[in-house]
Amino acid sequence: MAALVWVTLASSAAAHEVSPTIGDMEVVDGQITFSLNGNFESLVAGINLDGLTDTEAAPEAEAYDTLRALAPDAFAQALTDDWEQIASQITVLVDGEPVALALTGADVPEVGDVEVVRETTVMFAGDIADGAQTFQIEWPAEYGVLVLRQMGVEDGWDGYLTGGGLSEEVSLQGGDVMTGGEAFFRFIPVGVEHIVPLGLDHILFVLGLFFLSTRMRPLLWQVTAFTAAHTVTLALATLGYVNIPDEHMWIVESIIAASIVYIAVENIFTDGLNPWRPAIIFAFGLLHGLGFASVLGAYGLPDGAVLPALLGFNIGVELGQLLCIAVAFIVVVSAIGLSEDGKKNPVAAAVYMAIAIVVVPVAMIPVSAMGPDAVEAYLPLLFMVAALSGLCAASCAVERYETYRHMVAMPASIAIALIGAYWVVERVFL
Repeated sequence: MAALVWVTLASSAAAHEVSPTIGDMEVVDGQITFSLNGNFESLVAGINLDGLTDTEAAPEAEAYDTLRALAPDAFAQALTDDWEQIASQITVLVDGEPVALALTGADVPEVGDVEVVRETTVMFAGDIADGAQTFQIEWPAEYGVLVLRQMGVEDGWDGYLTGGGLSEEVSLQGGDVMTGGEAFFRFIPVGVEHIVPLGLDHILFVLGLFFLSTRMRPLLWQVTAFTAAHTVTLALATLGYVNIPDEHMWIVESIIAASIVYIAVENIFTDGLNPWRPAIIFAFGLLHGLGFASVLGAYGLPDGAVLPALLGFNIGVELGQLLCIAVAFIVVVSAIGLSEDGKKNPVAAAVYMAIAIVVVPVAMIPVSAMGPDAVEAYLPLLFMVAALSGLCAASCAVERYETYRHMVAMPASIAIALIGAYWVVERVFL
């Protein structure tokens, strides 16, 4: 129940989700100019976005909400008043020398739904010498992720900046375009991160596939159908053939939540792979692919390496999904084996309880060392492992035919269905 409550509460972060800042850099009339689109209320409020997934978790959340409700002119003035402090954390070097950055404009949208992030376009520039050759930029870790494109030249540079530190030297004349190999390897961790720890809905979906049967063949059929489907729509959406407007993404997210409910409920009422289930999973996978595409679109793709970046992201997603299945399998493997004869095994039950009440809490120590944002991201996953270990302990402590299904798979599926049902209500009505 603790896992159920925590994961349910974690889903409410969507309204305050932290997204990358995306922008362009170009040399124009003796100036290096920047046009960045992002959530600048968080910068004015002084929120540390490094590793943060939900602005509501920040101490400055109240100030942030106040800024989001300001009229465009009022927020533009607040941004102007705070610009010196914001710019002092951004370092731009041209030929190794720092450039003073002056705010040249801000395009602030009208106040709409204050529960949705307002993306402001901020323009700033700095004077550079004639014949300047290279530039570097340091985007501070506390400002989150910056995706930056070099414009006005051939084969311009694409940068993905996170965690602070100066970028590599980039030629102002162009030619530093990201190679296919660089894009491929750069987007693998982006895909993994979208599943673990950020993709709780996708995690629950693949766990729903896992809990259908203890046998490998049904799992392979389901995972193959899901992977093929979300690969198709992810590619189509990324290449521009399918486009879901942002204001309609709640429909996709709601159906994704409904797919979790369906898979979990079917697990409860059947113990084998029905002929129609892979086809249904394929249909749901198409929608999950649109969800992946919305995230990938927020990060931006290098113009000259779209397909390698797409492939890397998709491989990262698969690695994240397989990691979730592998962890679940490791936790329940003993319970699966004991399920066949239904005999009690006090030793196995004790081991599982030790995992639930000792090992998982101890795992919080290295996570806590990563900061409060990591705790917020990974705590739901640790709760899931603890709850699953507790169910396995119960299955090993009783003598009953097919204890794994009745004591582990069915209760876990019920919990997944309840979480999915809450998300459906939240995404449609709240």
